[in-house]
Amino acid sequence: MKGPQTTEKAQGTPLLRYRIPVGEAEGQLEVKNSVFIGTAGHAADVEAAQAFIQRVREAYPDANHHAWAYRLTPGPQALIGSSDDGEPGGTAGRPMLAILEGSGLVEVVVVGTRYFGGIKLGTGGLVRAYSAAAREALQSLPTQELVLHRLARITIDYSLYGTLQYTLPRYGVRIEDEQFTENVTLVLVVPYDRTEQVAALLREWTNGQIALEEMWFEERYQPAAARVE
Repeated sequence: MKGPQTTEKAQGTPLLRYRIPVGEAEGQLEVKNSVFIGTAGHAADVEAAQAFIQRVREAYPDANHHAWAYRLTPGPQALIGSSDDGEPGGTAGRPMLAILEGSGLVEVVVVGTRYFGGIKLGTGGLVRAYSAAAREALQSLPTQELVLHRLARITIDYSLYGTLQYTLPRYGVRIEDEQFTENVTLVLVVPYDRTEQVAALLREWTNGQIALEEMWFEERYQPAAARVE
């Protein structure tokens, strides 16, 4: 699974991991006869987020408001969006966006659906209600952690192949591709925070013939491999 491109934090350090939704969830509450429904799910890009919002609108066509917010990428330059959908400015979309930002999730969208109950809630009441609807949805939203990995292509002797197959998974390394000719060519997917350790092991096992630092060709976010003990 590929996530967003590598995101640099303000200090220049790569963001090593983040969480995304892997399903959908809904939460509901009633405030002074108004019913608020929070619906949260996954959206990889703006188009997917808008499609999710439209789908919720169609699920509750007689609701008075469908405020929404999304947070699609991590970091200080995150791709975000929100709408109050007719509620007083700043009382619906922005409070839900604040809940998303506080959750740490990315590639996430939430819609706050309101059925007006005849009693005005005021600015503070609306902020609290929409925030609570978003929070309720997130509490039951299934998520998955994505971890930054680096990919390298190495060529080894057959005599080393069995050792790598057995040992690398202990460091969370996946062998993504294998080609067998006169030698064995492997594509390794290495957790970013294990790259130095794995590079040192390969140097030791190959008597310095493999310098992993010179063989990286891609970075990507994907679920962490289960480490074998």
